[in-house]
Amino acid sequence: MNKYDQIFIEDLKCYAKIGIFDWERETKQPLIINITLDIKKFDYISDDINDTVNYKSLSHKINELIEDSEYQLIETLGVEIAKLCLKEKKVINASIKIDKPGALKLSKNVGVIISRSKNEN
Repeated sequence: MNKYDQIFIEDLKCYAKIGIFDWERETKQPLIINITLDIKKFDYISDDINDTVNYKSLSHKINELIEDSEYQLIETLGVEIAKLCLKEKKVINASIKIDKPGALKLSKNVGVIISRSKNEN
């Protein structure tokens, strides 16, 4: 049995100026974000959005962060998204998967998975 309940956001499409090469940063590129959040299990369900994570609000914050960012590495962006998610009171662990389609000519996709916890020092 799982220790936590999970909330996920799947295939959130965002656009960012990202990359190590100047030509990559000339225009915003598509990124696909997948997020899994571990939250504390509840003994009861109150049916109140304030007792959980508002994924609509969180997805807007994530999109804002990405749209306003100019990181070189998707790894750095992934860490920043994880930090943002961990600011949510109920979130214990955050796993962020970022896909950068088209980054390699001969590959369908490349990406990174970043996992962070509130318990980390």
